[in-house]
Amino acid sequence: MPPTKAKSAPKTQDKLAKLGLRTDMDLVLHLPMRYEDETEIVPVREACLRGGYTSQVEGVVIKTEIAYRPRRQLLVTISDDTGELQLRFMNFYGSQVKQMAEGTRVRARGELKHGFFGAEMVHPTYKIVNEGAPLPTALTPVYPAGEGLSQTILRRAISDAMKRVDWTDTLPLPMRARLGLTDFEPAIKLLHYPPQNVDPYELTERTHPAWVRMKFDELLAQQLSLKRAQKDRRTKGAPVLGAIGSLSERFLAALPFTLTDAQDRVLREIRADLRNPFPMQRLLQGDVGSGKTVVAALAAAQAIDSGYQAALMAPTEILADQHFRKIAAWMEPLGVRVAWLTGSLKKREKTMATEMVESGEAQLVIGTHALIQDTVNFANLGLVIVDEQHRFGVGQRLTLRNKGSAGLVPHQLMMSATPIPRTLAMTYYADLEVSVIDELPPGRSPIVTRVVDQNRREEVIERVHAAVLEGRQAYWVCPLIEESEALQLQTATDTHLTLQEALPDLNVGLVHGRLKPQEKQEVMDAFASGLVHVLVATTVIEVGVDVPNASLMVIEHAERFGLSQLHQLRGRVGRGSAASVCLLMYQGPLGPVAKQRLATMRETQDGFEIARRDLEIRGPGEFLGARQSGQAMLRFADLETDQWLVEKARDTAAALLQAGDERTVDAHLARWLGGREEFLKV
Repeated sequence: MPPTKAKSAPKTQDKLAKLGLRTDMDLVLHLPMRYEDETEIVPVREACLRGGYTSQVEGVVIKTEIAYRPRRQLLVTISDDTGELQLRFMNFYGSQVKQMAEGTRVRARGELKHGFFGAEMVHPTYKIVNEGAPLPTALTPVYPAGEGLSQTILRRAISDAMKRVDWTDTLPLPMRARLGLTDFEPAIKLLHYPPQNVDPYELTERTHPAWVRMKFDELLAQQLSLKRAQKDRRTKGAPVLGAIGSLSERFLAALPFTLTDAQDRVLREIRADLRNPFPMQRLLQGDVGSGKTVVAALAAAQAIDSGYQAALMAPTEILADQHFRKIAAWMEPLGVRVAWLTGSLKKREKTMATEMVESGEAQLVIGTHALIQDTVNFANLGLVIVDEQHRFGVGQRLTLRNKGSAGLVPHQLMMSATPIPRTLAMTYYADLEVSVIDELPPGRSPIVTRVVDQNRREEVIERVHAAVLEGRQAYWVCPLIEESEALQLQTATDTHLTLQEALPDLNVGLVHGRLKPQEKQEVMDAFASGLVHVLVATTVIEVGVDVPNASLMVIEHAERFGLSQLHQLRGRVGRGSAASVCLLMYQGPLGPVAKQRLATMRETQDGFEIARRDLEIRGPGEFLGARQSGQAMLRFADLETDQWLVEKARDTAAALLQAGDERTVDAHLARWLGGREEFLKV
């Protein structure tokens, strides 16, 4: 049955649409975020004795005045048989003054406080009532609302929609019984209109059986959509990259190190996927410094051996440049033509690069977002590698994937040094195969992490000086100040000057986002070659920088960084054999979240453990980065507390698809995603 459009006045319809409420079922599934208890009236005297609690009172207006204390405000005094109470409104309309005329009966709900002028409620919700007006018998829902949408409008729209929707349960009765799920219609009705006897704790904590049904349905829709996307992908054609030929063999033989067992295992998984006639969609996870780049380069070698081109796209020019230098140094001596393509190239260089890509002369293309421009056409793209994939939007990844030729979809390998916790991977990446490099190459030194108060800056500078005199190099990272890039730049510039003055015998370099790519590269090259002893940097060095001699990192205002960013930054040291240290300088007092983050960094270097704690602190929204621009986030389920439901939903989705129960699958997806399924397929 097609979804029925929400029926409201055109202007209201537009406001509802902004909240994503276009159909009656959208409205029905717009569930309350909390409830207000308007089922009882508390006498004014009792409410005053309660003080500090939210209560509902009813009384007759005995005085209305506009006062200036010091700003203009409306003061309304109401009275019942037990006492008097003042209602105070800082913002009000002229119509409210008339509405609250003496003798009017008002029902008001709010937090009661004892102010300078006695007991009062500031900005209570209120309504004008007649004596003996009936009280609601259910808790009053409070809905997430948008601009210009009052609770009254939302409640009416949802109530009307509930009279029109098809209540047929999308899950068969035997399945509901087996999973212990309540029926859909009574669950929804209870959540919109909870009776007085419902346990308020179960409602607010979302553990009530009605909430469990909603969470399960939402998770099941997501799992079905992703698994169906995975199934659909297998019907699309992709180039068969079956050859592991001369280039792959010579590449492996020329490497100055042996692959770890984990790299070897992951490479076998990727090689098997590339031989399939349908597109690979694999996420390659590995902690900072685990050796993802060499695995990606070997995958590219397999594409080239098979007569196809490979492309590697990175989110920043510094990271793309690191990949280019490293991979070109491996590949070019073996006769591979590697093209470099970024936005900062001069017009002539860009034209030459795009011509090499279009003619097929360039077998491997490395660059930034410039790869997805309309002017870039590939001769026969067989493999797309996207590094730090969460930093790209869905649309950007899709554009690169669509650069294949002859109706074939290129294979896609996504890399991430931000490990994704198991629950998150299971929920949001159910359409991907996941490979994990879970060991570091031998010879990597452990990193000692210390948390240091900002007041000990002089000691820290002395520590840097001593490390350089021992033949080491150091990073000094300046804070990310979101409010202003100019402020961040100022901080980096000031720190650079301070360190130059404090360490006159050392060469202190500076790199930040405002430098031209060439200037940035010159400083980075000087640091890599040892000419620069201390590199002051903003977070442009977060990923991709590899200087084995750098064994000390100072992160200033560490309390301002997220966990994943601190972990990424710390991964720039410990790349050689020398013992490495990361000093997290903070400015107190610290809030609880900052304390948790710094404690986590001190306690563990395990990227997966850090990611798990990060998910606990932040929730999934931020964690998924740009991916969420193409994917509706979970509204009701919580990945930390509802992991058991995620597993049930995953298994149920697999069973439904395996049984070929398309009718149930279609009905469930139509109810929960209503045409938004396309977003989940990238």
